[in-house]
Amino acid sequence: LFEYSKANASEELFYPAYDLSDFSWDSINRTVNHTALTAQLRGVPTSDPSGSFSNGSLAFRVTAYESGGRDGALPGLLHTANSSKVEFILAGAAPRGNGSRFVLEVATVEERGAASRLRSVRSIDDEYTPTIFETLSLVAESRNDSSALSFLQWKATAYGSRHPTRGDGIQCHVGTLRAASGTRPRSAIVHAYFGDGAGGAYSVSAINVSFGGEDGGAYQERRYLSW
Repeated sequence: LFEYSKANASEELFYPAYDLSDFSWDSINRTVNHTALTAQLRGVPTSDPSGSFSNGSLAFRVTAYESGGRDGALPGLLHTANSSKVEFILAGAAPRGNGSRFVLEVATVEERGAASRLRSVRSIDDEYTPTIFETLSLVAESRNDSSALSFLQWKATAYGSRHPTRGDGIQCHVGTLRAASGTRPRSAIVHAYFGDGAGGAYSVSAINVSFGGEDGGAYQERRYLSW
């Protein structure tokens, strides 16, 4: 997780990044809800010299589905019984600068030979989020038959409230998809899932997702961000 502010119209000041591998995480067993099919992984930095997380936390909330339909919470994306939702939540953490904005780096791991693509579709026909005109998806396809191997989809918006309405939307922008195999630290989660082949048989791609408008005031005012 990156944080930066604008020193002036042409200069950006980046603060030391929050490396999530250096966070201390609560046990997910405390938050598993077998009825709602949800769980939340909440963490704080093990070292926090600025005290930014003294009253805050970063969390990932996971939701599974038993059937197809449309998610009840904004932005109301469609889902199937074979899909799940992951929400990124930053709550209560104090910004380190005036008008700070945050950027989340999202990395995907795929078998070598898969082709990763970032797609954008614009439409004004979505009655569920009529003010959000862009839907993005990150898809890994087989080079042999173009079948989808993995699929990540989101609306170009984040929210600044625990119970968001359309007026709580925060601008969301995505950077260019890039190869990141040589820059990622070795991940225990990746190794646990993919095994010993994770180092050579798989490739890593990454995108940066940024939140907030030009003034960066959205998080400063509410101290809450969900995407």
